[in-house]
Amino acid sequence: MAIAKMSKLNLVAMSYDRDGILNSLQRTGATEIKLHYEAENTRPAEIGCEELRAYLNSLEGVLSRLVAEVAAQNKENKIKSDALDDGFSVTFSEFTSAKNFKAEADEITERAEALFSVRKKTGSELFKLVKTLQTAKIYSYAERPLNEYAGTAHTLIKLGTVPSNVAEGFFAEAENESLISVTQIAAEGEFLLAVVAAHKSAASRAEELLQKFGFSACPFSAEARTGAEYYADLLAKQKSLEEKISATSKALYAFNEKIKPLKTYCDYVRFELEKLQLTEKMRVTQATILMEAYVPDEQKTCVADALDGVTENVYYEFSEPTKEDAPPTLYKNNKVVKNFEAVTNMYSPANYREFDPNAVMAVFYSIFLGFIMADIGYGLIMLLGGGAVYLKTRAKSSGLTRLAGVFAIGGICTVIWGILFNSLFGASVLPFTVMPPLRDEGSMWSLMGINVPAVLIISMLIGIIQLAAGYVCKAVQYWRRGYVWDGIWEGLTWALFCIGAFLAVIGLTKQFNAPVCTTVGGIIAAVGLGLAILTAGRHEKFFGKFTKGFGAAYGVINFASDILSYARLYGLLLSGAVIAQIVTGYAVTGVNGGVGFVMSGNPALIILGYKVK
Repeated sequence: MAIAKMSKLNLVAMSYDRDGILNSLQRTGATEIKLHYEAENTRPAEIGCEELRAYLNSLEGVLSRLVAEVAAQNKENKIKSDALDDGFSVTFSEFTSAKNFKAEADEITERAEALFSVRKKTGSELFKLVKTLQTAKIYSYAERPLNEYAGTAHTLIKLGTVPSNVAEGFFAEAENESLISVTQIAAEGEFLLAVVAAHKSAASRAEELLQKFGFSACPFSAEARTGAEYYADLLAKQKSLEEKISATSKALYAFNEKIKPLKTYCDYVRFELEKLQLTEKMRVTQATILMEAYVPDEQKTCVADALDGVTENVYYEFSEPTKEDAPPTLYKNNKVVKNFEAVTNMYSPANYREFDPNAVMAVFYSIFLGFIMADIGYGLIMLLGGGAVYLKTRAKSSGLTRLAGVFAIGGICTVIWGILFNSLFGASVLPFTVMPPLRDEGSMWSLMGINVPAVLIISMLIGIIQLAAGYVCKAVQYWRRGYVWDGIWEGLTWALFCIGAFLAVIGLTKQFNAPVCTTVGGIIAAVGLGLAILTAGRHEKFFGKFTKGFGAAYGVINFASDILSYARLYGLLLSGAVIAQIVTGYAVTGVNGGVGFVMSGNPALIILGYKVK
């Protein structure tokens, strides 16, 4: 469990061998090309990536829409298909031969974009038509051509609708007008279809009447067809548009079998784009390319064989990175610790020349995660759920896979802490309890005569242990760089101080009944702090030696602050435990020595036959 040692690869080759070299290096998966220094008589490689990037974006845009289309149709028709699944494997030769798929991919892209455009346009027409149909439906009862409902030289004639809720008043007022006639043709939904006729002399009065009762004139008055004919034609057009959309969707679904090769081709184009971007890091002359890269030491032979298999016109050498170089960090951890690399990288990946913290971090992260959950039930859920996801997705080795592994491992620690705290979904089910209770009698311990929550003291003790481990890691890091004494004075002396502080806290806590630890811990802490103060200014001159010593003494305050920060573990543990106990209290009630169950409660307690007192 360490960081892989890197070597620097320097290479000079003919320009026409660039693609072959990059392909062979990609196949090894063991090189990271770096920006080449400004060598004399060379210039940066000027290769535009914009055109290829735009091409890739268009391909991926169509691909994503096709995937969504096929997925939607599969869901609608309840079809199960693996065509959309990612993670399928292809050989390297199959991958490189994907370039032959370009013509077909371009044709698929063009046809798919055209079909999507047609369906969008047709869908817009259909949407407008449906709105028109809703309006035209009531006019289907008009048996005469709609354009015949028109006025004459001496009459005003209008065909239209009136809301049903005012129709009675409308007809009543119209009857009181001798020169106005209203005839109802049909009723449909919330409207009535009527014909209004009035003499020209009463036209203004008729208009007032129509406006008063919300009369809406027929919007299809220019149609020479009857209302029924016009409505039937609209229905026929609707059916035609729906059939066109259906045919377009079927044509899009027919690309189902082309999705996997199109995905492979997109990956190939992305690879070509990456090669162009990597080429921009190189330097070139009129006929050659110059490249620098980092290679793990154990992969040097593999990389050398790959380069030799491309061409004889290549010169390369491996060398040690200089202090000015910044090699990439490649972790070498087992399957368990590898899951925690993502957690470390959330903050910052370890520097190439630093100590790999993942193994130490994995231990403490799991312990802390288990401590703040501290429940058998929650731990089993984390273990089973995380384990199931890990086993199902481990072939892809994705971020989700590693996160699931972290939860599964944390679940094991959660179960252990749950046993120690005797907690199953907030209920005490075991005949023993190792850890002190979080509340009630016995939850407080005496630290230097002050009552402090017992679990808070335990949280701080765990924190002191982690701080000590951190200082040991710091010492190891110095030793890796060859600074033996710096590792001792900067790391081990403070680790010694942590051990002394740990023993002192135990000795000062009455319930541990170990007062001798106070003396022993105080001596050890004093020795560690004294050595740290005396050696803090060893690299300084004159007054710097004294000021550095005072700075080391002041570091005790920061140390105390760090220890107190572990009180958060206690806070998270307490809040979770209280919530679990409250929910369990509501969920379970004693009924004749058995169990009563509320739907919001905990089914695990029913199986155990637990009775809350």
